[in-house]
Amino acid sequence: MEHVSKKNVTIDDGFFGFYTRLVRDTMIPYQWEVLNDRVPEAEPSHAVKNFKIAAGLEKGDFHGFVFQDSDVAKWLEAVGHSLMTHPDPELEKTADEMIDLIEKAQCSDGYLDTYFIINKNEKRWTNLCECHELYCAGHLIEAAVAYYEATGKDKLLKVACRFADLIDSIFGSEEGKIKGYPGHQEIELALVKLYKATGDPKYLKLSSYFINERGKEPNYFLYEWENVRNRISHWTKREEPAPNLEYNQAHRPVRQQDKAVGHAVRAVYMYSAMADIAYETSDRELFEVCRKLWENITTRRMYITGGIGSTRHGEAFTFDYDLPNDTVYAETCASIGLVFFSHRMLKMDPSGEYGDVMEKILYNLVPGSMSRNGKEFFYVNPLEVWPEACKKDPGKHHVKAKRQKWFSCACCPPNIARLLASLGDYIYSVNNDTLFTHLYIGGTVEANIRNQKVLISQNSKYPYDGEIEFSISLNQPMNFKFAVRVPSWCRKFEIYINNQKAGYEIKKGYAYINRTWHNGESIRIFFEMPVEIIASNPKVRENAGKVCIMRGPLVYCLEEIDNGPNLSAISLCVDKEFKTGNANDLPEGTVIITGEGFRTVEEGWNDELYKPYRSVETRPVKIKAIPYYLWGNRGEGEMLVWIRAR
Repeated sequence: MEHVSKKNVTIDDGFFGFYTRLVRDTMIPYQWEVLNDRVPEAEPSHAVKNFKIAAGLEKGDFHGFVFQDSDVAKWLEAVGHSLMTHPDPELEKTADEMIDLIEKAQCSDGYLDTYFIINKNEKRWTNLCECHELYCAGHLIEAAVAYYEATGKDKLLKVACRFADLIDSIFGSEEGKIKGYPGHQEIELALVKLYKATGDPKYLKLSSYFINERGKEPNYFLYEWENVRNRISHWTKREEPAPNLEYNQAHRPVRQQDKAVGHAVRAVYMYSAMADIAYETSDRELFEVCRKLWENITTRRMYITGGIGSTRHGEAFTFDYDLPNDTVYAETCASIGLVFFSHRMLKMDPSGEYGDVMEKILYNLVPGSMSRNGKEFFYVNPLEVWPEACKKDPGKHHVKAKRQKWFSCACCPPNIARLLASLGDYIYSVNNDTLFTHLYIGGTVEANIRNQKVLISQNSKYPYDGEIEFSISLNQPMNFKFAVRVPSWCRKFEIYINNQKAGYEIKKGYAYINRTWHNGESIRIFFEMPVEIIASNPKVRENAGKVCIMRGPLVYCLEEIDNGPNLSAISLCVDKEFKTGNANDLPEGTVIITGEGFRTVEEGWNDELYKPYRSVETRPVKIKAIPYYLWGNRGEGEMLVWIRAR
C-alpha cells in the first residue's frame, strides 16, 4: 500500500484547518524568530548563530545542546512541507538563505555538525552513544528531502547527500569501517527517505546496517565507552559507569526485541525505520518484530491520550501497565514518533488500529501540547496537574501547569510544526484497486487507481459530530473499493450511497464498499457519538476506581476554572445522564459535557488529618468536562482526566 502524498491533498477542515493555518501563519514565523534569538522572553536558541560561527561568518562559541542543529533542520522540514501545499515566495527566500548558510558551514569532506566544527578539539564519531551526530544528520536529510520535493531545489539535498556519503564511507560491516550506530535513532528513517528521493540503494543499505547491527555482541556502545572515550561522559566530562543499553534499545539485536523499552522517542523513531525497511525490502520477519513492539506499546504502555513514556528518568518506558498520571512524561515528540510508526505500519498491514492511534494522538495530545496562539508549548503532557505540586515537589518539576514559549531543549515545537504541515500525508492510501480513508479530515484528494484519476472531496464535522460526506468526481464510471476506517470507539454506524443504505464488508477495522462508481455520487457516514465512560485495565493501578469521559475520538478532562479547586475530591456518578453543550469561553463549536457527581466536604475537618470514613460528608455537584486538548488555555489551574467513579 502506498500513501497519497500531501501534494495531492488539500485540507479544508473545521478542526485541522485552524491548526494547519496556525502552523503557516504563526508557528513557522515565530519559530524562525526564536531560532534567531529575537524573542526576548523565550529561552535562547543560538541555533542559527551556531551555523554562522561554523561557516566563519561570526566569531563565538557553540551554545546549546549537542543536538542544537536539529532544531533548524526540523524547522526547514516544516517549511518544505508547508511550501508543498502553500507556496510562499518570502518564506522560500528565508529558507534559501538558511540553506546557503548551512552549505557554507559544511566541511570540504561533507561533514556537517556545528558542535564539532566549532569545538575543534572535539573528535568526530568518538561518542556515538551520547553526542547525536547521526541524529542531527538524520534531521538534516529529512529537511533536504522535504524541501527538494516541495521546491525542486537541490542545494540542500546535495549537502545532505555529501554528508550521507561521508557517513556511508565511515560506518558499515566492511573491514576498516566503524561498527557503530546512533545513540539517538533518527538517521535510519531519514536514509530511507533519501533512498526514495534519489533512487540510490546505498542509502537503504546503510539504514539497514544501522538497524541490524544495533545490539549485536560485542556491543559497540560498551566497546566505545571503554576503548574510545575512556569511560568519559560528554555530559559530565568525567568518568561514568557503562551506558544503559536498554535506554538506547541496544541491549539485544532489534530482531530479538519484543518490548518497548528505554527512551521513548528513540524507540519509536527506530521502530518507524524498521517498518520502513521491512516494507522496502519485503522483510516479513522484521515486520513481525515491529508488530510485537506495536502491540506492547498500544495495549500496555500507552496513555488514553496517545502519550508514551511514563517516567521522566530517561524520558522512558518503564514496564507494562505503569501509567502514572501526575508524574507522567509523555513527551510530545514521542507521540509524534508513534504517529510516524503507525503510519508506516499501515503500508504493510491495512488495519484500522493504526489509524485509531493516529487519530487518538492527533485530536488529543498534539493540539493539547500547544497553545491556541501557536507560541507556547508543553514538552510533557500530563493527565493530572496540581500547580502547587509542580512547583514544590521535586518529583513533579518536569510537569508544567502552563505552556512555555520555548525550551533549552526545544525538540518538540518544530516537531509539532513539521507534523501538522505534513498532515495531508496521513489521510489516504491506495492499494491496487482500493482507496483507504484513515482520517476524517475535510478537504480533497486526487488519487490514482488503476491508472485512472479519482477526485474525492470530504466534508467532515469531526471530532464533534460523526457525520462525514464524500463526493466522487470521475471522468467515466469506474469500479474500485472505497475503504473507510470504522473508529474503535464507535459502537454503531450507518453508511449511505446517494441517500440509500449501502452494503459493505468489514475487514480489520475498515468498511469496504466495492462497486462501480459514477461521477457525482456521494457517500455519507454516520458514526454515533454518545458520551462514553471509560475504565482502565485493572492492572493500571493509578486508575483503580477511576473513570475517564470520552466522546468520539476526544478525551475529556476537568479543569479547576469550571469545577473548583482540589479536583481529586470529586467523584463522578457514572450511571447518571450526561449532557452535551457549548461554552462561551472556549472556541466556537466546542462540545462540553456536563454530569452529576459528589464532592467530599472539606468543612468540618478542623485540624484533623485522618478520621473514620463513615463520618466523611459529601455533597452533590454539577461536573463540567472539556476536551483535553483545550486544557490550560484559560489560565493556570488544576486539571484531571481520570476521575473517581461513584
